[in-house]
Amino acid sequence: MDPGLIDDIFPPGVRTRLEESADLHPPYVIREFGSPDAAAALAGAEVLLTGWGCPPIDAALLERAPGLRAVIHAAGTVKTFLAPEAYARGIAVSSAADANAVPVAEFTLAAIIMGAKRAFPFARLFRDRRTHRTAADLDRQHWIGTHGLTIGVIGASRIGRRVIELLRVLDAEVLLYDPYVSPAEAELLGAASTDLDTLMATSDVVTVHAPDTPVTRHLLDGRRIGLMRPGTLLVNTARGRLVDTEALTAHLVSGRLDAVLDVTDPEPLPPGHPLWDLPNVFITPHMAGAQGNEVGRLGALAVDELCRYAGGLPFNHPVHLADLERIA
Repeated sequence: MDPGLIDDIFPPGVRTRLEESADLHPPYVIREFGSPDAAAALAGAEVLLTGWGCPPIDAALLERAPGLRAVIHAAGTVKTFLAPEAYARGIAVSSAADANAVPVAEFTLAAIIMGAKRAFPFARLFRDRRTHRTAADLDRQHWIGTHGLTIGVIGASRIGRRVIELLRVLDAEVLLYDPYVSPAEAELLGAASTDLDTLMATSDVVTVHAPDTPVTRHLLDGRRIGLMRPGTLLVNTARGRLVDTEALTAHLVSGRLDAVLDVTDPEPLPPGHPLWDLPNVFITPHMAGAQGNEVGRLGALAVDELCRYAGGLPFNHPVHLADLERIA
């Protein structure tokens, strides 16, 4: 992983547990697998503890690590660096995606509440005028508040499930679209299963938590965006490619919809893109995931998994080959 991440991912207490649980090959962090230090480390490595900035773990590297038995990723997806050959070798894989889901879900809940209160356009108006809102300003809003909302969740991913759990604090009905989740399972999660078109047409808030795959690209296309009722709030903390940006832009420019976008396509948007300046659009720089002190959760989960491995126990957070096509 990137050496600059070590202190954040492994704060003192977590690093102590790490050092007590494994024999760490010096140097502590190997950034480039082609270095002389890496050759010695890989030759005797049983576990690779990886993170953001990890170089590809491919067939060529695996040949240099004959004793490798596990890859524990102290971050989210492994799809960006881990080749299928690792699974063919019988290497166990774990990810800290569950830990990263916590701040994303919290950010999403905050976005839903603030968006439903129309806090972002009113804050801009307040800043520009330096006076309180007027009755006319209120009339321009389609609706305001969280009471009795219908909230549509797209994707019962780790994050989507945690969002559904957090939404219990609101007086809201939760709809769920996920083709891999049965109506009975959705009910256990606290949501009502529905098809995507119905979710888009009947929700006051739509929040996106599906993975970015070839199948989900532009899942929210122009037709589906057109199904959303006037005043609907769209929250996207997943990936920008799931939404047809240009189709969405037309509805936002007209004021028909509101949006909180932590991700866009492209990312970032071009400097002159109209979404930057709309009062009904709040754009953040892909920051919903673990930041600052939240990053320590990733290391803590990874060390928990390392301790389980050392004790001969299966991972609590495995990443299975069969799931790669449908997960982030």
